[in-house]
Amino acid sequence: MNRPIAVVACLFMAALAGCQTNGADGVLRTNEPSKGDVTSFGDAFDGLKTVGDVEYYASDQAVAEAKNQFRAENYGNAGALFFKATQLAPNDGGAWMGLAASCDRIHRFDLADRAYGRAFKLLGATPEYYNNVGYSNLLRGKLQEARSNFLKAYELAPNDPTVVNNLKLLSSSVQNIER
Repeated sequence: MNRPIAVVACLFMAALAGCQTNGADGVLRTNEPSKGDVTSFGDAFDGLKTVGDVEYYASDQAVAEAKNQFRAENYGNAGALFFKATQLAPNDGGAWMGLAASCDRIHRFDLADRAYGRAFKLLGATPEYYNNVGYSNLLRGKLQEARSNFLKAYELAPNDPTVVNNLKLLSSSVQNIER
């Protein structure tokens, strides 16, 4: 009777010997190479990424779909997808910027302001931030505030074609006021 137990114990020990654990988090990892292992090409594994090192964010797919919808001028759909991305990854400043821009395009400026506030906390004073806020002001008819934000964006990125085009757009809208 002891022999079957010994066989099972040996098999169990052999199975455990093929696995590696990370002492810090206690996660069982079977795909990570040992320190002296080499690839089939004779290279050392040092510096190569394993599956555990790959960065994936749950919001990536939602952001990619949202950008496609925004480019296709489906701003409501883009806003819904950017909102989903902000729920999946609340610290994704790009998703908050996209949500704010989408809200601007459907004239939900109250929501846009909240999203811009969150984006500023995450991204800081970037040219993209000031450019987008300036465009938001332009859509609202607040031309002085738009100019101020476009100039801040221009100071940070004078060669950015989007910022330069928005300054031109602002100057043409000032010259062609319709009543």
